[in-house]
Amino acid sequence: MGSSDKPVKVSFKEQMLRAREDAIVHTVNRLLAEKGFDAMTVDEVAAAVGIAKASLYKHFPSKEDLAAAAMVRVMRRAQEYLGQVPASLSPLDKLRTVARWTMEVQLAGEMPSLPSQNSTLRATLMANRDYLDGLMAISDQLGGWIEAAQKEGTLNPALPPIAVLYTLYARACDPVLEFLKAGGQHTDAQIVELVLSTCFDGLNAR
Repeated sequence: MGSSDKPVKVSFKEQMLRAREDAIVHTVNRLLAEKGFDAMTVDEVAAAVGIAKASLYKHFPSKEDLAAAAMVRVMRRAQEYLGQVPASLSPLDKLRTVARWTMEVQLAGEMPSLPSQNSTLRATLMANRDYLDGLMAISDQLGGWIEAAQKEGTLNPALPPIAVLYTLYARACDPVLEFLKAGGQHTDAQIVELVLSTCFDGLNAR
C-alpha cells in the first residue's frame, strides 16, 4: 500500500472546527425554515450556537455565506435522497416520491425558506460552485424523469418540462403546507397527500 492509501488523520482541533461548523449550519437551516433569510440575524445564529459573533465570522464571512452553506447542505441531502429512489418505480412515481420527500422535510422544519428576489443572496449562491453543481445535478435528474413521464403519457406532454420542474421545486416551499398545518385539522401525512393530489391530479373533478 502506498502512503496515499493511509487514512488521513484529522486533528482534534480540526474535528472541533468541523463540529462547530455543522452546528452553525444546522442552526442556520432551522432559522431559515422558521423565519426566512430577511428576518434571520447573525446575532441570533451566534447566540443559538453559543459562540461569539466574531467567532462565527471566522467560519462564515457574511449572512449570505451562512445561508449559502445551509442551501448547499440541503442540496447534498436531496442528491443523497434522489440516489435512493428505487429504479423500479415509474418516472411519474419517482417524481411523486421526491415531491413527497421535499414536503415532509418542509413540514419537519428543515427546509430553508429563502426569498426568491434577494440580489445579495442570489449573487452569493450563483457564485457558489457547490450550490450550482448540486442544483444542476438535481435538475438534470428530475428533468429526465419529467421527459420520460411525458413520453409515457402520464404527465401532460403539452407542458414545458421546465415549468413542471419549477412546479416541483415550489413544493419545497409551498405555503399551503403551513396553512393546513396551522388549521390543525390534518396530520402531516394527510397534508402531504392532499398537496400531492392537487399538484399531480389538479383540482378538476375526475
